[in-house]
Amino acid sequence: MSKPYFKLFPLNSAFLLLLLACLSCQWSANDSMERSLENALQTFELEEGFQIELIAGEPLISDPVDMEIDEYGRMYVVEMHGYPLDLSGSGKIKLLSDTNGDGKMDQSTVFAENLVLPTGILRWKNGILVTDPPHVYYLEDNDGDGKADIKEIVLTGFAVSNPQHNVNSPRLGLDNWIYLGHEPAVSTNTFQDLLGDRGSEVHFPSNPEGVRLPQNAGGRSVRFRPDSFELEVLASRTQFGHTFDKWGHRFVINNNNHIIQDVIPARYLNRNPYLLVSQSTESISDHGNAAEVFPITKNPEHQLLTDLGVMTSACGITAYLGGAFSNEYDKAVFIAEPVSNILHIDLLSDNGTLFKASRQHPDKEFLASTDSWFRPVNMYIGPDGALYLLDYYRQYIEHPEWMADDVVNSGALYNGTDKGRIYRITPKGTKPLNWSNKLKLGDFTDQELVEKLADSNIWWRRNAQRLLVDREISEIPDELFFMANNNQKPEGRVHALWTLEGLGKTNPELIINALQDKEAGVRKNAIQIAELHLSKYPEMESALFQMVSDYDPKVRFQLLCTLGFLKGEAVSLAREKLLFEDIEDKWMQVAALSAPFEDNKTLMQATLSNYKEEIPAYGILVQRLSAMTASSLDKDAIMDLISKGTSTTTGQVSTWQAPLLAGLAQGLQSKTIEGPTFLPAENMLLTACFENPSIPVRDASVELLKALGVTESSQSKILLEKAKTIAANKNLSEQERVIGINFLSLFNPEDNKTFFKSLLKPIEPNEVQLAALKAISRIPDTSAAELVVELWPSFTPVIREEGLNTLMANNDRIGILLDAMEKGIIQANNLGWPRSVRLMNNSNIPLRTRARLLINSEEKSNEEILQQYQTSLTLNGSQLKGQTVYQENCAVCHKMGQDLGMAFGPDLATMKNRRPENILSDILLPNLSIADGYDLWAVEMQNGENLQGLIASETPTAILLRFAGGQERNVARQDIRSLKVMEMSGMPSGLENNINPQEMADLLAFILKFN
Repeated sequence: MSKPYFKLFPLNSAFLLLLLACLSCQWSANDSMERSLENALQTFELEEGFQIELIAGEPLISDPVDMEIDEYGRMYVVEMHGYPLDLSGSGKIKLLSDTNGDGKMDQSTVFAENLVLPTGILRWKNGILVTDPPHVYYLEDNDGDGKADIKEIVLTGFAVSNPQHNVNSPRLGLDNWIYLGHEPAVSTNTFQDLLGDRGSEVHFPSNPEGVRLPQNAGGRSVRFRPDSFELEVLASRTQFGHTFDKWGHRFVINNNNHIIQDVIPARYLNRNPYLLVSQSTESISDHGNAAEVFPITKNPEHQLLTDLGVMTSACGITAYLGGAFSNEYDKAVFIAEPVSNILHIDLLSDNGTLFKASRQHPDKEFLASTDSWFRPVNMYIGPDGALYLLDYYRQYIEHPEWMADDVVNSGALYNGTDKGRIYRITPKGTKPLNWSNKLKLGDFTDQELVEKLADSNIWWRRNAQRLLVDREISEIPDELFFMANNNQKPEGRVHALWTLEGLGKTNPELIINALQDKEAGVRKNAIQIAELHLSKYPEMESALFQMVSDYDPKVRFQLLCTLGFLKGEAVSLAREKLLFEDIEDKWMQVAALSAPFEDNKTLMQATLSNYKEEIPAYGILVQRLSAMTASSLDKDAIMDLISKGTSTTTGQVSTWQAPLLAGLAQGLQSKTIEGPTFLPAENMLLTACFENPSIPVRDASVELLKALGVTESSQSKILLEKAKTIAANKNLSEQERVIGINFLSLFNPEDNKTFFKSLLKPIEPNEVQLAALKAISRIPDTSAAELVVELWPSFTPVIREEGLNTLMANNDRIGILLDAMEKGIIQANNLGWPRSVRLMNNSNIPLRTRARLLINSEEKSNEEILQQYQTSLTLNGSQLKGQTVYQENCAVCHKMGQDLGMAFGPDLATMKNRRPENILSDILLPNLSIADGYDLWAVEMQNGENLQGLIASETPTAILLRFAGGQERNVARQDIRSLKVMEMSGMPSGLENNINPQEMADLLAFILKFN
């Protein structure tokens, strides 16, 4: 047996250092070899039947994020060198060429430089459009030297925040509009000076009197037409990337939600401001959000928001429409996942109005790499039908906002900025690419371009359409009309239709013929084109009416959306037929209700006439309709619905009455109602509260009275005593007793404070206690707060939550809360993180100061806090005990998988594969980084009500606020006075005061080992 090396040769310290240096060099050389271009293809596992080629790499290009191949075969590549923090103008656009015809790029020319953080590119006119926030530029080479001589700002006003959330990915739609990927600016505390620009009004600087969108376009995607200065906000948002299928359906993306269908456009939702719809998209993955992925990476790099094993950085979504793959891929959508070093694929199938996205394989990705620096970020379908994959190739892909300090300070943030690769994926046996600088599409005649509208590859179809529309030809070739009417390929017919539309040459005969096309996708697009000409060609109405029984649900959905622009009895009948035959499809309900409010007034009666008790969708529709009516403040209509909802003239109660009244209450809850506007309805509702045989109707009547307000009268005094008797009767159901308490709370709660207090006992059901506590909370003085503190020791966790809501109602009560905390009656860990944030940022300086001292009783620097808990990383943690720590401190705001906790903050189950030290930092120092989508917002309503929560989703007419505890509330935009991001994490600092190092170790064990 040989002896250890160091025993054979005595080593002094200098020799040891030399040896270590040599070994380090050897390791570095090995590492460099593994990451070399020559070795790149050896790191991949690719789907059977495909091949992958490296067509470009360093030093020719580096940091590629998007590409474009124009009609002459010129390849443009966007290089974003500045990510994550360099705003010095290092971004470039390069032109790549294959000069020797071997299928690999060997020449690179800088087409444009001095860009800041360029994120996308699109061929347009004689140049390119480039998104480089806050601008969208037009760049053109007008002297043929391969460099841009013209640089014009086309659009401006977008935010410059975290680069992965900035405006990106200009894409030409089937409808001749250019679509921009975009979402709200992401708050940053650590790098506020660099990336804190939240944008301005988005507009065309060359048309200052034209359309101006709100600041940063309201955080939603945008579409525009540079020639005509048309500019619109879309209903949805997307992070980095978006794509269209061949019929124009749009799909968007978010970090952990890899495929989302953009269902209903803003132009429909904008018609009816009284429709409370806060979501215009739907996730369509049948394998979930934060879907499981299957990387094969060796020694992966993971940071604070890295969720190994699940989708965490989805981007570059691309529907494969190249026509070169087998038929299985005709409905394939590819998604890049740079953190997991994979290329994911979903296959689409029809699912009614929507699509369903399914895995190709249950436990395998389309492409995976063992190289942790492989960072696929985007894709492009080339003229050869190949899928081109852009590899950003960096050691770190996460933004330092969510990195540990040691990584940020290591100097390694830009490792790989001199590298980058572009790959070509094709079926096995495909010949090398041969299009570089050899295409002549730009020189084609009009007739030749028309032929390409039916090509099997979207690259040719899209570019042929663009060129034909650009040419603004006055004499339309007969071939184009023939293509629109008779071509054997439906893709050719639909592109021909939109080309003619872009040229202003559609006519009623052409459109009506397309409405009868045998292909559903063509019919859907024909309806959209018809929509643009409804006033000009009224003869198309009858053709649209004939489509109400179309067999395809997507066609019917589009038809219902479009019919919302028409008026008349025939239109109403057609819309009703479409709605009631698909009433269980929630998107058909939204489409129907998006019609102007005046046109929906007759729909309530039709709904009640068709009402089917066994189908819950009817109740949902009734509630939506009555909420719309209430939101409009149409007094006569509201009075009529109250009469219908409380009527018992037939001796029976209809099941639609409760949702009808509940909808009215929902629509009125944020309104300011002055004077006795609805006094005639009061008696109807008072009677219903006690005499209606339906408990749901009684409950809804009380809620509606709360929204309307109630006057005191001799009748009401009698009813008050009756309500008190009901509330005290333990033989009645909880729901009946709660109705009694809620009725009492409509009047001066001070008069019944002693009674309410008598119900705040552990022997009473939770629902009864909660209703009593809410009633006491309506007393305007501090007595309710004092009562909460008095009874705090006897309150169970559920009641304590409502007690804290009472204590947080105003500054006077907050003072009493802080007194109780100073006395040790209420602990800081009882508050939960949203309340702690509110207290520590109270506008009242003395209260804020007291709160900060109490919540963070020991002033400690970040380093001290982290140092104190370093032992948690080495202690043995108990998963079982960690679950208890989670339940006591985290569950009120964080889910843990499907079954535990409340959905307010991020799901802690997605953290299970982060580095323990990063999880520790995120827990202890939450305000250093706010996860995307978890900003806290302050909302002031027109009626003076103040709300704070997360914006879960939004549309042009409404936002969905999510509160601690998982409750949600739809808020109409017209009812909002002000909306302001608080630019802070909802999670408070100071958790170290509630969890000791051993408990932290237990919590980490629970998170890391959760299954």
